[in-house]
Amino acid sequence: MDLTEFADDIGSEQPVSIAGLGTRGGPVDGVHTVMAPVGVESVQADEMTVRCGAGTPVDELDAALAAFGQSVAIAPSGTVGGALAMGQSGIRRLGYGPIRDTLLLARYVNARGEIVKAGGPTVKNVSGFDLCRLLVGSRGTLGFIGEVILRTRPRSTYEQWFTTSADPLEVFPNLYRPTSVLWDGATTWVLLEGHRADVLAQAAEFGLAPGDPPALPNGGRWSLPPRELPGLIGSGRFVAEIGVGIVHHEHRPPERPVDSAVSLLHSRLKAEFDPTGRLNPGVDVLAG
Repeated sequence: MDLTEFADDIGSEQPVSIAGLGTRGGPVDGVHTVMAPVGVESVQADEMTVRCGAGTPVDELDAALAAFGQSVAIAPSGTVGGALAMGQSGIRRLGYGPIRDTLLLARYVNARGEIVKAGGPTVKNVSGFDLCRLLVGSRGTLGFIGEVILRTRPRSTYEQWFTTSADPLEVFPNLYRPTSVLWDGATTWVLLEGHRADVLAQAAEFGLAPGDPPALPNGGRWSLPPRELPGLIGSGRFVAEIGVGIVHHEHRPPERPVDSAVSLLHSRLKAEFDPTGRLNPGVDVLAG
């Protein structure tokens, strides 16, 4: 994929922001805005990888991979680049792993307007510092991703959400590789994938009833250890991802002091990658 036009649009001097479909926030007011290239370049089904533009809608990518019986571990909303830049895994992280593990190779444009390659098309070809993992979750403050190669996974032949009133910390350890386990203080939701007979047999064994997944509150994302989950009851509406530590809450998370060492590390990285602060000005990674 030719990123020359994308790099030229970003330039090397003026402040610039990047936008996708607007599902994870829009461009910065008064700042030149660019959009990443769109399109699925190729699917290497035997290698279980896909190459696409970072501006490609996730649902478009998912549809292309469905023809090969594969999928990617990215929540189905917005663009591929937006999901990687935010670094927030979907509610299937328990079974699929964190979103950062999906990215094998990225070609991005740095603050000098140069096209840079990070990572490799397969894990065995990667050596040295893992720059891809640094880009995931950086919210476009270190570089604007233009093209990626992603790790794909087999698409399940059958999946079903189930519900139960049982304690999730008692149900979870006994399930075989659940894709997701959610809890709102009263109800536990379980997503199982695999062969239909196996899924239904496991559900019957633990008394799980077919159901639909819950709507997630959008006030804020909290991060809590398992022992603190019972304390959420009475704090407002929430849905906790059991085994992951993420809580979707109707309220913003409580203020907590920023670790000075972490803050210093972020500042030094930003100074190295974008010394003039021209990429996505005003975006605070630590606040995200």
